[in-house]
Amino acid sequence: MRILVVGGGGREHALVAALHADDPSHLLHAAPGNPGTAALATNLDIAADDLDRLADAVDAHAIDLTVVGPEVPLALGLADRLRAEGRTVFGPGAAAAQIEASKAFAKEVMAAAGVPTAASATFADLDEALAYIASHAEPLVVKASGLAAGKGAVVCASRTEAATVAREMLADGQFGDAGGTIVVEAFLEGEELSVFAITNGHEIRLLPSAQDHKRIGEGDTGANTGGMGAYAPVSIATPALLDRVEREVLRPTLRELERRGAPYRGVLYAGLMIHPDGTPNVVEFNCRFGDPEAEVILPLVEHGLTGLLDAAARGEPLPEVTLRDAAAVTTVLASRGYPESSSKGDPITLPDTLPDGVTVYHAGTRQTDAGLVTAGGRVLAVTAVAPTFAAAQERSRATAEAIAFEGKQYRRDIGYREAARSEP
Repeated sequence: MRILVVGGGGREHALVAALHADDPSHLLHAAPGNPGTAALATNLDIAADDLDRLADAVDAHAIDLTVVGPEVPLALGLADRLRAEGRTVFGPGAAAAQIEASKAFAKEVMAAAGVPTAASATFADLDEALAYIASHAEPLVVKASGLAAGKGAVVCASRTEAATVAREMLADGQFGDAGGTIVVEAFLEGEELSVFAITNGHEIRLLPSAQDHKRIGEGDTGANTGGMGAYAPVSIATPALLDRVEREVLRPTLRELERRGAPYRGVLYAGLMIHPDGTPNVVEFNCRFGDPEAEVILPLVEHGLTGLLDAAARGEPLPEVTLRDAAAVTTVLASRGYPESSSKGDPITLPDTLPDGVTVYHAGTRQTDAGLVTAGGRVLAVTAVAPTFAAAQERSRATAEAIAFEGKQYRRDIGYREAARSEP
């Protein structure tokens, strides 16, 4: 097949690598891609949000299947544009992508569908938001309703902190238009779980569940980021729990979206909080593979990924996929100053050889005449696949330590909850 992967980060490198592994005869393209995708695909110098040029490229290269990585082109309507031109594309249309692009919309959908989630209220007026916060129990969560690169949700220990965050979003424009509407919601206790459902709008195939690590510091301390690492599978994601998530969260959401005239084809990513009593509550929905979650779940798909994505894109019956009986751990390496800023142009030194089962995915890198340099906040994602979680964790961490660039930041405790569960 001739396949185009839209995007240029670690998630897109993981998609390209997984599709190549599924069938090395695929003719792969990436737009814009990165130095990692260049080893397996033809990179096209087209921004992920340049819908006109992407549509032209699909025609020019006779693309059979377009796989959209990031959320922005989906929210802008890339999938609608390509489908209207008779092309096959994996990813929801703009109306369905609002499940991520507007947290206010997602809350409306969940309320109508009876999906369990935190109690919340939505505001565009600062005074109204402050009055609500002043009477709200502590702690609480303040979220920018729009797309904020994974950084728009702030857990606030006090009403004072929440009021400050609300002012930053609504009055100071911290997240621009994305923060022009905010959602204030109750804090949910429990453990986070990311569930990925490939769907043709009706059927569902679950990929391995993952757990992300959002905070910059070990032990989940410090500033929120786009994600500093992840692991899969997660032992709390039992068959019984996943069956409940499918019945109470995923299927009702898909039905409600279709009722609203927004049928969903692609991957529906449910970010959940699992209460100590086992109850799943939705924290957020995403309309695409997570990053860095994609870097841990896709390497665990041994066979059948292409057929699954293609069938979902076409609205056809979903085939089964073969999963590896293994564990995966990803450690993200970030640049100096991240997440507030990022240092660019720092030379990167990679090991001459990698341990068995280890892949280094490129996220924010650039190839120069002098060599590979940093080009973003999250620079590389080091994924290890091994027979056991402990082995995967050790290999990912050791390889992360062996990679060098000025100001490198990374967490050495990715999967610490799973490690604690597996201790005798």
